[in-house]
Amino acid sequence: MSRTVKPYEIVERALELSAADGCVVIADEHSSANLRWAGNALTTNGVTRGRTLTVIATVDGGRGTASGVVSRSAVTADELEPLVRAAEAAARGAGPAEDAQPLVSGVPDSPGFKDAPAETSSGVFTDFAPALGESFARARAGGRELYGFANHEMTSTYLGTSTGLRLRHDQPNGTLEINAKSPDRSRSAWAGYSTRDFRDVDPAAVDAELATRLGWAERRVDLPAGRYETLLPPTAVADLLVYQLWSSAARDAAEGRTVFSRPGGGTRVGETLSELPLTLRSDPYEPGLEAAPFVVAHSSGDDSSVFDNGLPLAPTDWLRDGRLEHLVTTRHSAGLTGLPVAPAIGNLVLDGGGERSLEEMVASTERGLLLTCLWYIREVDPATLLLTGLTRDGVYLVENGEVVGEVNNFRFNESPVDLLSRASEAGRTEKTLPREWGDWFTRAAMPALRVPDFNMSSVSQGV
Repeated sequence: MSRTVKPYEIVERALELSAADGCVVIADEHSSANLRWAGNALTTNGVTRGRTLTVIATVDGGRGTASGVVSRSAVTADELEPLVRAAEAAARGAGPAEDAQPLVSGVPDSPGFKDAPAETSSGVFTDFAPALGESFARARAGGRELYGFANHEMTSTYLGTSTGLRLRHDQPNGTLEINAKSPDRSRSAWAGYSTRDFRDVDPAAVDAELATRLGWAERRVDLPAGRYETLLPPTAVADLLVYQLWSSAARDAAEGRTVFSRPGGGTRVGETLSELPLTLRSDPYEPGLEAAPFVVAHSSGDDSSVFDNGLPLAPTDWLRDGRLEHLVTTRHSAGLTGLPVAPAIGNLVLDGGGERSLEEMVASTERGLLLTCLWYIREVDPATLLLTGLTRDGVYLVENGEVVGEVNNFRFNESPVDLLSRASEAGRTEKTLPREWGDWFTRAAMPALRVPDFNMSSVSQGV
């Protein structure tokens, strides 16, 4: 379909073509710009644009309402009607949808629904790129090599329904990941950041932090597996709690399948999970982490429903002052479980009430480990949410308030829910990038956490 055709026109035309009892159309306009570098030199850069159209048809029947979903990229004018018909055929061929609900209605139109999509370009790096070049020069002079990737995306989502909804959301999303390595590749340090526009990222400060960490690694200390007092930086906390959020569907908990299931039946909503005053929350209007203020569901699952598309989202506390307040629900699963409607939201914030920086927490540590990040995180036991994974790019030994060297990497076995119950201190909340889940979830703000007995289950040979 021609780029001159506005997304709202595509949405309107698809709705006009629909012969189903109900119809939801989602047009996602996507653009991205990126930079890559290796060995203190830019290697590639590029800009891409694309469009994805999703049509959700609902068909009423004597046994209930069925739904059919079809998504395609680069849909041409000639392909629009076949796409709509394919969604209708999928609905007619499906059985009644278990999550069927009346399509959402009565939501005011979004401003700018008929406007052209927002787009990013290489201009987003106008100030960042020269500063990055200066960092290359400093790194070269300091005997270290920088590798990394900067990516900025803009997605404009247009959502229209047969019940009259006309909603639009523009979502900027930027990520920066930098590795610093010693020339012999024996030492490596990583830093990652989430940003909306690259104006709040300082390459010089990033390089200085990485240089410090490479300096720490000049002394090597081998440690065995065991339980250690451990300082988890915000990025590691984010990776663990994002996975916890993804595992907090109310229906799964009510059916006895997750760590949030109450023995004997029901869920653990209302239980105290942490003695620290921890509040884990999502808010579509969180400054600097803004996300879609309404449900955008391209498919149905345990924690989402295509029937909820357009449902307004509100600030939600998942955990408040250490107490489990909400699990993720659709309108359907809320009805099944008796819990409030609480759809997933595209950001996650942990507030712990602490004001100390990670550096200040290090300074008050008698003996413990300081992590850089986690990776290759996998679930071992859903009943306890036991996760396993590896440390990467720097584990440091802290003694008497100072980092005294780098230690070997470890495999860990821990449950984020259990960690919250054992954490003895939470630092200052700051915007961070989950390293493991950064391709799917980037809008997070977390404090560092002190865990007295983090389980390093075995030694890893990874760098």
